[in-house]
Amino acid sequence: MIETVTEQPSTSSIAPRMLIVEDESIVAQDLRYKLLAWGYQVAGIASSGEEAVRVAAELRPDLVLMDVRLPGRVDGIQAARAIGSRHNIPVIYLTAFSDDETLQRAKDSEPFGYITKPVRDADLAARS
Repeated sequence: MIETVTEQPSTSSIAPRMLIVEDESIVAQDLRYKLLAWGYQVAGIASSGEEAVRVAAELRPDLVLMDVRLPGRVDGIQAARAIGSRHNIPVIYLTAFSDDETLQRAKDSEPFGYITKPVRDADLAARS
């Protein structure tokens, strides 16, 4: 499911544009709400790795907030690698999974950051 969001913060039209990649719609909508409240633009929401790669190419966000575990053939780490190599868009991982193997795969993909779920406002605000 792709959701293209045209909402912009009321304070600035040049705020950074974010792409949210999250398969849990309640989490995605919560992130969207918080980002808008902090003055960011939300370019769109994608719910799978394949969709994230396609939407990033179409919308060219300034930053991607990427869940590591996503449904489909392409997980968040694979999607982040593709987005980074093709479009040089930084990615911050969001995940409830912090096991050693996942952390190592995430580190190897050279993300902009890594935040564990549940996401605390202070963690997200400090990195986004």
